[in-house]
Amino acid sequence: MPDALPYWRLSGFYFAYFAVLGIIAPYWGPYLDFLGFSAAEIGELIAILHATKIIAPNVWGWIADHTGHRMAVVRLASVGALLIFSGVLFARDYWVLAGLMAAFSFFWHAAIPQFEANTMNHLGDAHHRYSRIRLWGSVGFIASVLVVGELTDRLDYGIVPPIMLGIFGVLTVMALAAPQAQQPQPDTDQPHFLGVLRQPVVIGLFATCFLLQASHGPFYAFYSIHLQDHGYTGSAIGVLWSLGVVAEIGAFLIMDRLLPRFGPKRLMVTVLALAAVRWVLVATFVQHLAIQAGAQLLHAASFGIYHAVAISLVNRFFVGPNQGRGQALYSSLTFGAGVAVGSLGGGYVFDAFGGALTFYMAAASAALGSLVAARFIPWR
Repeated sequence: MPDALPYWRLSGFYFAYFAVLGIIAPYWGPYLDFLGFSAAEIGELIAILHATKIIAPNVWGWIADHTGHRMAVVRLASVGALLIFSGVLFARDYWVLAGLMAAFSFFWHAAIPQFEANTMNHLGDAHHRYSRIRLWGSVGFIASVLVVGELTDRLDYGIVPPIMLGIFGVLTVMALAAPQAQQPQPDTDQPHFLGVLRQPVVIGLFATCFLLQASHGPFYAFYSIHLQDHGYTGSAIGVLWSLGVVAEIGAFLIMDRLLPRFGPKRLMVTVLALAAVRWVLVATFVQHLAIQAGAQLLHAASFGIYHAVAISLVNRFFVGPNQGRGQALYSSLTFGAGVAVGSLGGGYVFDAFGGALTFYMAAASAALGSLVAARFIPWR
């Protein structure tokens, strides 16, 4: 990597951002369950958390592209999320909690797409080395998963919001420390944003990503509750989540060799098929710890390889003045709309039919995504 690359300041932001996610993904559902909400209400609340990602990244992405001040957007987003989330410490009412979750996530979701664009600008032509920086986000995820899992066993899920607030504080510090990269010179031949978006390959890419993330919605909302219902402790749940992210780190470490060798189509088709296998294992063999561990290792494919391929394609399709909005749209359509639809639908199915059918439906979504990838994702 270039000597001028602020590696640790960029990596530190990813560490803190995904440390927050390392609490929300495995423990926010059980925390809401601890407060007494039903599975349907939990699905609705988590869907709100992700639905704001449909709007927020695009609003902030437009601002960043038109002002050129990406890191100013990231810093404002981090401070806003910190201040608003403090109200969650005292919220117990459904509607109050829903409002606070919508408000803090509107700011929180603004940060990562613009930081991704800033990281890519720092990397320049060495964008295939992105995963070496991003892997520190996975390390932060593992650290928070393991620590909070142990603490929930010793105390209770009431400790989740205070710990999250502390990590939001660290995130704000890292946002202030990370520098903005020099903006690339606009390409006068670059198509209009809508012109890029209307390309069949771009539509196919976003459809593929939406279906995969919709399959992850039930996982983020109900995997921990699914395990709790079958006798797993908080520590065991934390270990299983962290095992998946260890596998994700392994994927990031080798992506700079995998992507040039196999190309995006072959990788995307394979990882979505493996995601379908993963959800079938979660649904069918929940009582078998070894099989659940194997299913979590598939996170290397269903998130690690997938995300590195997707972020590379988005960065190639949306360049220059379209860069920030391209990253924002990827974030909003997949991690926003996809996860929101999966969480909301999963909540109703989980309430009515239980965890097994919920994850079988997730497997169907991933399998459909693999077919879409085979049709639309380019070979190179």
